[in-house]
Amino acid sequence: MFMTVSRSPDTALSIADLHKSFDKPAVCGLSLQVRAGEFYALLGPNGAGKTTTLRMVAGLLSPDSGSISIFGIDALHDPVAAKRIVAWVSDEPMIYDKLSPFEYLEFVAGLWGIDAGTAHRRAEELLGWLGLAPHAHEQCGGFSRGMRQKVALAGALVHEPRLIILDEPLTGLDAGSARQVKDVLLERVAGGVTVIMTTHILEVAERMAQRIGVIARGRLIAEGTLQDLRRQAGNSGSNLEDIFLDLVSNRGVGDVAA
Repeated sequence: MFMTVSRSPDTALSIADLHKSFDKPAVCGLSLQVRAGEFYALLGPNGAGKTTTLRMVAGLLSPDSGSISIFGIDALHDPVAAKRIVAWVSDEPMIYDKLSPFEYLEFVAGLWGIDAGTAHRRAEELLGWLGLAPHAHEQCGGFSRGMRQKVALAGALVHEPRLIILDEPLTGLDAGSARQVKDVLLERVAGGVTVIMTTHILEVAERMAQRIGVIARGRLIAEGTLQDLRRQAGNSGSNLEDIFLDLVSNRGVGDVAA
């Protein structure tokens, strides 16, 4: 059963009473809202339902029930319109090894119906921002994992989405590559784009996210700014790692890996 969610002009994402089960429940009545132009981090123990939730928002999985609204678009009833303003970046970069980064970006832009001149300009800008310009015309097959992840991110951004969804985007990146990716994301947020990210690196969430949601066993157990989470956990001076462990432990979840 699907229900209608309330929407606000300032809301990028509204999730209401979302459910998804596989062999067992993965997401159990999850509700949350992400504001337009916000950097939102979604944290939780292994198996908490983070990736399942983001895959449903991106339109890669269908929920069993609940509602998903993206900038006022009912993503379950009009998935094509929703996907036009969303970018999805997984922790496993999937690109074409036989193409160069420039060719890959032009190919992806073509899928979105972007004209050749605009595609060329955006490809050059993205490759420059991500430090890939020196490798723009090399085949991706010989790239490191970090370089492949940056190419995948550039491909996700080429149609200029309003909502960027990232599942562990910094996995396997060296410090320099991670800094480039973080800078590009923060530039996008400064320009009004909304970013939702899961990460195992809690200090990244602590430094970058404006608000943080913590889920466990498919349910939202805490949400807010870092200061809000400190109050909810009863730890006024703690860092995010300590807060996260306290929140999860206090709610009886055994596995506390982020």
